[in-house]
Amino acid sequence: MIKENFIKLYESSFRENWDLPCYTDYGENENYTYGEVAEEIAKLHLLFKHCNVRRGDKIALIGKNNSKWCIAYMATITYGCIIVPILQDFNPNDVHHIVNHSESIFLFTSDTIWDTLEEEKLSGLRAVFSLSDFRCLAQRDGETIQKFIKEISNEMEQLYPNGYSKENVQYTTLGNEKVMLLNYTSGTTGFSKGVMLTGNNLAGNVTFGIRTELLKKGDKVLSFLPLAHAYGCAFDFLTATAVGTHVTLLGKTPSPKIIMKAFEEVKPNLIITVPLVIEKIYKNVIQPLINKKGMKWALNIPLLDVQIYGQIRKKLIDALGGRFKEIIIGGAAMNSEVEDFFHKIKFPFTIGYGMTECGPLISYSPWNEFIHTSSGKILDIMEARIYKEKKDAEVGEIQVRGENVMVGYYKNPEATQEVFTKDGWLRTGDLGRIDINGNIFIRGRSKTMILSSSGQNIFPEEIEARLNNMPFILESLVIEKNKKLVALVYADYETLESLDLNHPEHLKTIMNENLKNLNAVVANYEKVSRIQLYPTEFEKTPKRSIKRYLYNTITND
Repeated sequence: MIKENFIKLYESSFRENWDLPCYTDYGENENYTYGEVAEEIAKLHLLFKHCNVRRGDKIALIGKNNSKWCIAYMATITYGCIIVPILQDFNPNDVHHIVNHSESIFLFTSDTIWDTLEEEKLSGLRAVFSLSDFRCLAQRDGETIQKFIKEISNEMEQLYPNGYSKENVQYTTLGNEKVMLLNYTSGTTGFSKGVMLTGNNLAGNVTFGIRTELLKKGDKVLSFLPLAHAYGCAFDFLTATAVGTHVTLLGKTPSPKIIMKAFEEVKPNLIITVPLVIEKIYKNVIQPLINKKGMKWALNIPLLDVQIYGQIRKKLIDALGGRFKEIIIGGAAMNSEVEDFFHKIKFPFTIGYGMTECGPLISYSPWNEFIHTSSGKILDIMEARIYKEKKDAEVGEIQVRGENVMVGYYKNPEATQEVFTKDGWLRTGDLGRIDINGNIFIRGRSKTMILSSSGQNIFPEEIEARLNNMPFILESLVIEKNKKLVALVYADYETLESLDLNHPEHLKTIMNENLKNLNAVVANYEKVSRIQLYPTEFEKTPKRSIKRYLYNTITND
């Protein structure tokens, strides 16, 4: 059991960092110091008390990253309630299901999302609150919440006649063994399950971030990954708030243009991201530079290439704000070409590995100790093993246990039993190997692996990574049809249009060339029989992984 109490970490932080900046909404005039956040939390605690909210009650939260989202989350856990963060990309039916399945009594939501929900389908809720100003959007008959909120400032004055001060910060005493978070995942293979994470699971992640000094007092971070997802939440928000870091919340879709501008302005000390964001920066900023004729020639000359790579590294570091000690990439597989290039130019990046069920961290190494092509070293508070069904198999399933592992899925004993082995290890569903130093190397998902007719293991993600780097291909999906591999491709129609190449005969020629080049670099058993154009972007989970299960039934052009 982690010795630091999860809730007390925040009681201490709000007291110790009282005057420091805490949360800022990017591009909006909304700023809070740690002291002001603590006061907002105290107001919500008064509201919960007025409503006779009990420890262990569930409170749901959905909306874009902003200060009020963070305050609602903090107020919930420090009162002793269970937070149910919901990804804002979920459709209304999924939101209705999660709110009802979790038995949430309150919902904090952005006004735009509330407009899409049907109140009558949320019969268990006592009240709904806005994430723009905490006003009560709806209340159950007989509740006096709207009236109380109007008088909350008077209540605060009566309770704290000399003003709310750091000495007044006192949160519930709740053991780390208690469930504090229900995180509904949206996997790539089906409907979401409610992951039950305890104070110990969350403290395991946060104290690891504190111990390794990922973030420190006075540091700055730019939070652009959805905070309802375990990865961004654990480090951009929970670790940051525990140490006195200033969090700037980007409540917009992180397109390369928007995010580069935000990096330049915020100048973060640490960047937490997913491969998609880095791959887009590589494709938009780096590739055009290295594909120039003169540049290609220069990169083949010894010593000159080192100098050029140094200049590219500096340009990239400056473009990302110039102050970060490293970029941590996680959440999905990294494109190998992009990783190879970053490694070649000695860019300060590292790749970690985790899953929501571990809140999320399983492995990580600082960038200067990171082994190229790995996913970092297993944490000292975790254990991992490789389970092989056949002794001579090249890879096996990664299974883990330790401080960060969830207690199970909420109200779903069958799924819980299925995900744990009889001797208590969590099945990750990922295939890979572990070296003698504890570094994890991931090959793919066990559910997506294809077995070739000659018995070889095919990892479609590896073929897709090669395809995605080819001209005019934005994304791809390799599936098996009639014992042959078919690549579904969403083309870069915008660029094709601008070059007047968006004609069927041109497209056919381009894709035939891509197919020929792909098959020249993959193993015989990995050769793709044809490329099939797909008209739209593939549907994705909020983690930006393609929902593969939706496309397995596609048969022909």
